[in-house]
Amino acid sequence: MEKSTQPEAVSSVLKVFNILQALAEQKEIGVSELSQRLMMSKATTYRFLQTMKMLGFVSQEGEADKYALTLKLFELGAKALEYVDLIDIADKEMREISNQTNETVHLGALDEGAIIYLHKIDSSYNLRMHSRVGRRNPLYSTAIGKVLLAGKSHDEALSILEPVEFIKHTDKTHENADQLMGEVELVAKQHFGEDNEEQEPGLRCIASPIYDRFGNIIASVSVSFPTIRFDIDRKPEYVKMLQHAGKRISEQLGYHDYPVA
Repeated sequence: MEKSTQPEAVSSVLKVFNILQALAEQKEIGVSELSQRLMMSKATTYRFLQTMKMLGFVSQEGEADKYALTLKLFELGAKALEYVDLIDIADKEMREISNQTNETVHLGALDEGAIIYLHKIDSSYNLRMHSRVGRRNPLYSTAIGKVLLAGKSHDEALSILEPVEFIKHTDKTHENADQLMGEVELVAKQHFGEDNEEQEPGLRCIASPIYDRFGNIIASVSVSFPTIRFDIDRKPEYVKMLQHAGKRISEQLGYHDYPVA
């Protein structure tokens, strides 16, 4: 009954989700009843439950043979929904920036030691930045990445960067965390970040922060320009445009003390 043609790792994942489903359907359940319902041995069921308990997804009252789900899954779901709400809210502001610039606009968030694109509005030009939703890019060579790091304390930022390998994408790419943190401190003061051909030759990018209701930077909105279309005289206008968008998105997420704009 416990034999499976699935690879062991996949089989284990299936067991975990079967346990979660069973616990979701019943407030509390014992090992014996759960193992019978899932047609798993009692020893295997117990082992999985103890691991899930250690990770905080399952609780056990004292030494009683009863297990229940904790709120950790709810917390994970709430975070996911926050990003869904964020994308819906940001879309209007991103389209406004796109209409004003005709350039590529991104929404990005922190994903371990990198940024991940959550949403994108393509440029109307044939010559444009190549990217896709779900793609990851480095923190150290992107405007969005610098903005996200600026929302962390110095020690937190260094901890995030510790396992990151700094790859020289161009001759302008930062070579190490100490070098990068000097610019991140400036980003924190001016409330916008830049990528000046650090990720890709011939491409510039400006980004502004987005705050959640607690005042934490949870995402960033950016606009990317091929250098041949980047007008340095309009840079203050681009920054103001992005900060106004960041402010409006943040307000809809419950934050009303945006530092500029």
